[in-house]
Amino acid sequence: MEALINKFRRLINTNRTEFRRGLSYKINWNARGICIEGARGTGKSTMMLQYIQTNLPLEQTLYTSLDDLYFRQNNLVEVAERFYGLGGRHLFLDEVHKYDDWQTAVKNIYDFLPDMKLVISGSSILALQQSRVDLSRRLLNYHLPELSLREYISLKHSVELPIYSFDDLLSNHGEIGAHLHKIIPSPLKSLNDYFNYGAYPFFIEGESDYFMRINQLINVIIDYDLPEAKAIEVATLAKLKKLLYVISTSVPFTPNITKLAEQVNTSRIRLLEMLHILEQSQLINNLRSASHGTSLMNKPEKIYLHNTSLIAALANGKPDTGNLRETFFLSQVQNSGAIVTYPKVGDFMVNGKYLMEIGGKSKSGKQIQGHEHAYIVADDLEYGLGNKIPLWLFGFLY
Repeated sequence: MEALINKFRRLINTNRTEFRRGLSYKINWNARGICIEGARGTGKSTMMLQYIQTNLPLEQTLYTSLDDLYFRQNNLVEVAERFYGLGGRHLFLDEVHKYDDWQTAVKNIYDFLPDMKLVISGSSILALQQSRVDLSRRLLNYHLPELSLREYISLKHSVELPIYSFDDLLSNHGEIGAHLHKIIPSPLKSLNDYFNYGAYPFFIEGESDYFMRINQLINVIIDYDLPEAKAIEVATLAKLKKLLYVISTSVPFTPNITKLAEQVNTSRIRLLEMLHILEQSQLINNLRSASHGTSLMNKPEKIYLHNTSLIAALANGKPDTGNLRETFFLSQVQNSGAIVTYPKVGDFMVNGKYLMEIGGKSKSGKQIQGHEHAYIVADDLEYGLGNKIPLWLFGFLY
């Protein structure tokens, strides 16, 4: 127990508190049980430590990661009971999926230590979703996405920036853009920087090895996280990487499932399963028509990588501009909680109502003409006018 407490105190002393993720202000930290899921590298551990630093008495709090070798020989429930006996009332368990039968352990801690507040997190989203014990009645679930453009600028330049709703952005984008221009000198430069380096907080540790770290992150997700959560053959892991590369080099990718299956040397059904796995792992986004639903066997209309940093890392410095624009819009809007589907015309339908066409500043509205709630989202545009809105503004939704 002393070893865990000492590690926790060392982490607290080195953790940064200047920048906070937007989700940190939305979590009901007073709840008895909280689960924070999110892709690797998004800042879950930092967010938990920041909350502890500014809100909790250290003598009643313990943060630990369950991939610590300590838990190879020590039982988690017994550790929680010992900590409770010492006066502990706040237990933070990071990388919870690394502990065997973690669901039962978490259930027991929650049920038998009613005065203990419990926060768990994990980067293997598949493992967290496939819980063998129903924890839904005990835990409030939150998702931490990759950085928004707003958060990237806030972290890089140490500046406070507001969040806007999607509807507010459509109605008042002129006012909002003018206000943000007073705070951000060059939003278009910030957007282009974000395309390359903006999705993961570890950009702050240096951009020179940013892409290398993303490739390592992809390998860890496919080689370690997926096999821990599902029975996957080694040959399938190699095919998943090949599939990811094929998607990354495409220009917004409209899949021919049969041809794609041939490229990856697998069956059509197996390919659809692989696309589902990559989506659950938050490496890709499968965009579907609202009329076809989200069934595993329904092929997606378009496939995107999950964020623009993944494109930049996998495209060897030559990403397609159209792909970057559409991926950025989809990731920012979807991560804000909106529902995005594939429309008959235009690029995206948002919340079943708003038709969005994405392009450069000279993009016309021909394709979406006549639709009551149609908008052009334009890159390389500082200020919007009417139904033409700058792409960079959609980075302020969360």
